[in-house]
Amino acid sequence: MVPADIDFITELDARLFGVDCWPRHMFEDELSRPETRRYIVAEVPDGVGRMKTVGYAGLMCVPPTGDIQTIGVLPDYEGRGIARAMMALLIGEAARRGARDMLLEVSANNPRAQRLYRRYGFEHIHTRRRYYRDGSDGLIMRLTLPDPAASTDAKDPS
Repeated sequence: MVPADIDFITELDARLFGVDCWPRHMFEDELSRPETRRYIVAEVPDGVGRMKTVGYAGLMCVPPTGDIQTIGVLPDYEGRGIARAMMALLIGEAARRGARDMLLEVSANNPRAQRLYRRYGFEHIHTRRRYYRDGSDGLIMRLTLPDPAASTDAKDPS
């Protein structure tokens, strides 16, 4: 994601998350912190030789913890692996930056996203009651990342 994407992403965020959307300045603030943040957009060919932005996601990583801040895909593009690809990229980025655990928060009213996160191994560890403005609970989920020092091909020292 680059600053030129912010207007469209702000509109998309409002469409996807309604009253819980981020104001424009939050995306600006996040992009201004590359040392601890990584934001991406997902693009697909639009059929007339250009690329169309259909999703976005963001990571905050302050080792030993990575936190997926946001993820969204246009409804017409759901179910095509776009969110999965963005999740994989952000998890890999967090691991490269030294994260040992990944956290995220998801609305209890969003079972589709919860299924996606469980497929990656995230587990529900806490509930924030009535966290979202619409009154829904926020489910905190965690994924423990593999230890990069542990090698699957390490030889037995005995």
